[in-house]
Amino acid sequence: MSNMKNIRFYITPPHPCSYLDDHSARMVFIDPIRTLDTATLSELSRQGFRRSGDFIYKPECQNCRQCLSSRIPTERFEPDSGQRRALNRNKDLRMAIRSTRHATEVHYQLYARYIEKRHSDGDMYPPTRDQFEKFLVTGGIDSFFLEFWLNDQLMVVATCDPLDDGISAVYTFFDPDETRRSLGTFSIMKQIEWARNNDLAYVYLGYWVPQAEKMRYKSNFLPLEVLLDGHWQRLSRAMTETEMTNLIKRLSRDENIQDYKRLR
Repeated sequence: MSNMKNIRFYITPPHPCSYLDDHSARMVFIDPIRTLDTATLSELSRQGFRRSGDFIYKPECQNCRQCLSSRIPTERFEPDSGQRRALNRNKDLRMAIRSTRHATEVHYQLYARYIEKRHSDGDMYPPTRDQFEKFLVTGGIDSFFLEFWLNDQLMVVATCDPLDDGISAVYTFFDPDETRRSLGTFSIMKQIEWARNNDLAYVYLGYWVPQAEKMRYKSNFLPLEVLLDGHWQRLSRAMTETEMTNLIKRLSRDENIQDYKRLR
């Protein structure tokens, strides 16, 4: 059982939003010195929290609910043609599992190349070893890397937290030069496969932000469940542009989403 009693919650001052320009954000986070067990982290994940290093948080922004916690129900997931192609393109990769505590220089070098080439405009640039350690190596509860190798070359690393009902996809980094392989999509597909093979119901993808183009890829993994008005609700098909626009408007106005169930 989870131990949610006596957890202290704090809230940050408003700061620039990482996803949406001209937006401010606030985060609710738990006491960073609090040690959590897997059951408690699992319960927090079901309530919409996310882990980044020692920082376990969820957005709590005035008049905006664009950050929707999302998860993939592994048994119901049906890959589309593009996702199947990503799997086929990477049949030559070998999977390995390693505790994040055993991260090596090889992991850091791949991470650094990925940040430098894919996220040079983000707040994780420039990468440092200290940043890598604090973000992905420390703070996890038996966290692990799903690694994918081409012979002796590390191609993809998916950092995962084990939960009692699934895994949380903390962060993925991969060879930024291998664009043809669709390694980001491939990584999610393999995390779904790994969870399903281990009788785990969900892969928690973090926040889906409909208005942020760089986050829309998460809605390509269907069915997708999102946390709306305190309840996990299922999106079983792709949304039309009109539906997406209406959803964004309602989330921006902090309205209850009464008719989301029509998308099931």
